[in-house]
Amino acid sequence: MEIWINPACSKCQSALSLLDAEDAQYAVRYYLEEPPTVEELDAVLQRLALEPWDITRIGEPAAAELGLAAWPREAGDRIQWLEALAAHPSLIQRPIITADDGTAVLGRSPESVRSVLP
Repeated sequence: MEIWINPACSKCQSALSLLDAEDAQYAVRYYLEEPPTVEELDAVLQRLALEPWDITRIGEPAAAELGLAAWPREAGDRIQWLEALAAHPSLIQRPIITADDGTAVLGRSPESVRSVLP
């Protein structure tokens, strides 16, 4: 299992604590230091059954600079959103956990984190 985190994120720290308490085996990816590619984001979003705008933090300064709040949210605009997330990883909601079986969750609650545990 892999978890994408920002060390300053309290939800990321909570998810890590829960994984540790469950003795889960996982790899940490500091996605701000090692940003995901467009292809990685697309694959994770397919597993999450979400669109890029669903995991975008619109309140971030980079979102305001790009004018994301006004961007269309249609299938034809998906690649533009993916490229923005890859170029500005601070826009990605966190943590994102991908399990070895291919499932993925936004680990924003204890329940969602537990859902990927064997």
